[in-house]
Amino acid sequence: MPENWQIGGFGLYVHWPFCASKCPYCDFNSHVTAKIDQSEWAEAYKAEIQRYATQTPDRVLSSIFFGGGTPSLMDPQTVDSIIQAAQKAWTFANDIEITLEANPSSIEMENFAGYKAAGVNRVSMGIQALNETDLRALGRLHSVSEAKKALTLANSIFDRVSFDLIYARQNQTLKSWEAELNEAIGFGPTHMSLYQLTIEPDTAFGARHKAGKLLGLPRDELATDMYFLTQEITKHAGLPSYEVSNHAQRGQESRHNMIYWRGGDWVGIGPGAHGRLTLGSTRFATATPLQPNQWLATASDQGGEILRDALEADEIGTEYLLMGLRTVEGIDLKRLKSISGMSIEQSKINGLLEIGLIELSNDRLWATESGRPILNGIIRELMPD
Repeated sequence: MPENWQIGGFGLYVHWPFCASKCPYCDFNSHVTAKIDQSEWAEAYKAEIQRYATQTPDRVLSSIFFGGGTPSLMDPQTVDSIIQAAQKAWTFANDIEITLEANPSSIEMENFAGYKAAGVNRVSMGIQALNETDLRALGRLHSVSEAKKALTLANSIFDRVSFDLIYARQNQTLKSWEAELNEAIGFGPTHMSLYQLTIEPDTAFGARHKAGKLLGLPRDELATDMYFLTQEITKHAGLPSYEVSNHAQRGQESRHNMIYWRGGDWVGIGPGAHGRLTLGSTRFATATPLQPNQWLATASDQGGEILRDALEADEIGTEYLLMGLRTVEGIDLKRLKSISGMSIEQSKINGLLEIGLIELSNDRLWATESGRPILNGIIRELMPD
């Protein structure tokens, strides 16, 4: 019987916690600091990789993802040393995907060739908007011209380029979003992440919204129209949705993120990184300290984890259900049963089938196009009582 990682995949997530500035909508673990000893950080990451490698021998690594923060502030030598350490620790899949998140500033673009030489074969660009007013409102440091230049350069260096845009922004109209999305598609992306702006409580936007000072946010009806327009335009352009917020040409899906959505295993290293490891018959959730200095102080010594919890069967099943139904491929009901003992009542399935919100074929269940906008309601209905 194959192990969990052989079904869902096995990846490495590397969290680089530093940014040049903090965006007002961002609730990720990111920090602004004046000085970073990158050689010290590289040694800490390498020590963590070696520690996890002793626990996961004979595994094939299918992806590495440098996230943040702003990983494009890493020196190419730092990235190279981490990739080399991973290659010594595990067998690389023949088609391993190595992704690095990047911002389109001129300083960071200078490192693109160095990242390619280190082994990075996919970049994910944080563009977010294609007009100057909204870039400023979102706290972005790059200009539209820098964004376009970065996309052109990235496409000339890397085989695979993805970029992010945020919609349902302040004072945005349906017509302006249509024009912006079509302009973005004109760059010929093979993958796009298109997120609706969400106001998180522990952010600058969250504080402004609570104080009634975040004006011009679209009403729910307009945001919904933007969602459906996004699906229509991307599908017509050959970039259909394969997950709630992600669109790709066939075969260009993010292999690393699919590990999360398929309930695979991944090692998470760096401040605030989370992981999932199936060791023997037990699945563990891991977590690390949020503060960079705290993680750095422990990673090279006794290890950078502050949490390793054995997940209960119902937690494993719920997580697989929540994550898997975000994707077009959905979930495998036999696998759900085997990893958690969880079964979905047939009456619940039948009720959702009758109103066209889900489909079921060969024990695979997924949400339909009309069901995906109300995915949270579908998941609540399918959960065991």
